[in-house]
Amino acid sequence: MILFGGTFDPVHPGHTTVASYVCNYIDAEKTIFIPAKRSVLKDFAPKANDLQRYEMLSLAIADNDKFELSDYEIKKTKPSFTLDTVKYFKTKFNRQYDLYWLIGADAINDFPLWYKVEEIIDTCNFCVIYRAGFAKPDFSSFKKQWGRQRVEKMQKNIIETPLIDISSTEIRKLSAKNKNVDDLLNPSVAKYIKKHNLYH
Repeated sequence: MILFGGTFDPVHPGHTTVASYVCNYIDAEKTIFIPAKRSVLKDFAPKANDLQRYEMLSLAIADNDKFELSDYEIKKTKPSFTLDTVKYFKTKFNRQYDLYWLIGADAINDFPLWYKVEEIIDTCNFCVIYRAGFAKPDFSSFKKQWGRQRVEKMQKNIIETPLIDISSTEIRKLSAKNKNVDDLLNPSVAKYIKKHNLYH
């Protein structure tokens, strides 16, 4: 079972394509998208509100029966820590699944700031994705901090994914300039953004 957290502001084909690729790569039963209320490592809130981001995700994943959506984090009154979310799903599934937390390689530099990151590594498996054409992530510099076993565990699930050059930041910036972003989005999500006049 893969857990895929993020602000998804907005969700785009880069998110869904990578999630599908990893799901097939490790032969996972499901990928659960978990929109965050906001990142505890960012000093700004998402532009779209919780309900809008949840609804856009629902539209984007509707055609894939291996995708599910959870409102666990956006229902909370405060930003949620990854460890809390992992423990919640660990309890929910009663340990019947191996849990994988899907992250991009660009998050590696923030790892020293994660709340109890060593405990997260012990509690679930990280799936670290990196883009084709870029250097493979290396966790060896964390060996002294985390210990050899944790570093080896992190190195096991590094997955090279197709290069999809889309970002939520780019979509928001283009939308703010009234540029057409339809080609960068799932058609249903593009319609939703227009209907609700988001990111302008």
